[in-house]
Amino acid sequence: MSVAACSLPPAALLAVYQGQEGAYTDCFSVQHTGEADLSAFIGAFYTTWLFRLERAVLTVALRKRIRDSDVVALAEGHATEFAVWTVESRAERQILLRDMFGKTRSFLSVAPVGDGSTELLFGSAVVSGGGSGSSLFMRLTTPLHQIYAKALLRQAERRLRRG
Repeated sequence: MSVAACSLPPAALLAVYQGQEGAYTDCFSVQHTGEADLSAFIGAFYTTWLFRLERAVLTVALRKRIRDSDVVALAEGHATEFAVWTVESRAERQILLRDMFGKTRSFLSVAPVGDGSTELLFGSAVVSGGGSGSSLFMRLTTPLHQIYAKALLRQAERRLRRG
């Protein structure tokens, strides 16, 4: 199970940001040996131990506890908001979330593979407000973001595998 950078599928909800001036987009992929739907992937992704650390930071910053029930509501399509994100778009096998400032996007997608496995995708977009300072910040933080994104995706796949 290795996580690799990949191209966004042409029909990906995140693709609208690809190629926009000043925007950064990425996408990472991992093969899950079983079947997984979007709901299960969202649930696994946002409840990994690694993302729980991010949730703890957000809980302090927002002064609002982020519960597993919030993740379940998002995963099952009963909520359009989760922590600092709002659902920008959703389809049967993919979801695109926008942060409260409109600067970043998070993309999760599942794609069944003919052998009974599932390709899990996690992508991001940073839509810059412009200026050389934000461009420099993105260049400096991108490597750390990529390491974190791969680790999150790896953890989500492991969580799915464990059931």
